[in-house]
Amino acid sequence: MSSRLHITVDGPADAPTLLLGGSLGTTCAMWAPQLAALTGRFRVIRYDHLGHGRSAVPAGPYTMDLLGRELLRLLDDLGAARVDYAGLSLGGMVGMWFAAHAPDRLRRLVLLCTSASLGPARGWRDRAATVRAEGVAAIADGVVARWFTPAYAATRPDVVDAHRAMLAATPADGYAACCEAIATMDLRDDLRQIEAPTLVVAGADDPATPVEHARAIVERIPQARLAVVEDAAHLANVEQPEQVSRLMSEHFDEEW
Repeated sequence: MSSRLHITVDGPADAPTLLLGGSLGTTCAMWAPQLAALTGRFRVIRYDHLGHGRSAVPAGPYTMDLLGRELLRLLDDLGAARVDYAGLSLGGMVGMWFAAHAPDRLRRLVLLCTSASLGPARGWRDRAATVRAEGVAAIADGVVARWFTPAYAATRPDVVDAHRAMLAATPADGYAACCEAIATMDLRDDLRQIEAPTLVVAGADDPATPVEHARAIVERIPQARLAVVEDAAHLANVEQPEQVSRLMSEHFDEEW
C-alpha cells in the first residue's frame, strides 16, 4: 500500500465501507464504543491520522490539504470508490475537506465535536512548540480535562486514564505537526461545496469545540442537521456511546 495511514478493519468484507477518523491525540481505539452498533452492516475502517498511533510520522508542519489527500490515497489503496465517513474533532476537519474536495467519493457524512475554523492560530503554534520541547505528556492533563465532563471523570477514572495514556503515547512530532494544520485551517468557504447529507453532532458540555461551532457548520452545508448530546464533553462518542452510536446508525441507515 502507498498510504502512510495505519488502519483497523472490522465487519463483513463485502459490506459498504464506513471510514472513521478520530480526535487529535487519539488512535483507532477511540472508536471502540461504536463497533458493536456499526459492524453489523458496515465494513468499518478506523484509521490513525498521520503522525499518530501506528501511522507514519513525516516531518511537519502538516496542512489540512495534506491530511485530506492522505485519506484519498488510503481510499485508492483500499479500492473504495465511495464511502460513508464519520470524524470527530481533527477527524471531522479532515472529513469536511474530504467532502468538499472529493464529493464523488462520499455518500453520507457525520461530523462530531469539530470546527471549520478553530483559532487563535497562535495558541495551536504555542502548543506545538511545547510538545516538541517537552513531549505530549506536558499538555495531556489539560487536554483530557476537555475530553470528559467532571462528572464522568469522577465515575469512570479507568476510561479517562486509558485515554490519557493514548494521548501521551502520541509521537510528539506528529501531534505538533497536526496542531500546525489546525492553526492554518479555515474550511468555512468549503462548506457550501459539500453535497453529502450531513449530521453534525455536538457535545452540550464540550469546551474544546462548543455547540456554536457545530451550528456554524450546519448553517453553511446545504443538507445538514444538528444533534446536541447532553452530558458530553469533547469525546462525546466515549462519554455517551449509546446515544452517539444511535445517531450515527440512523444517519447512515439509508439504503445503498
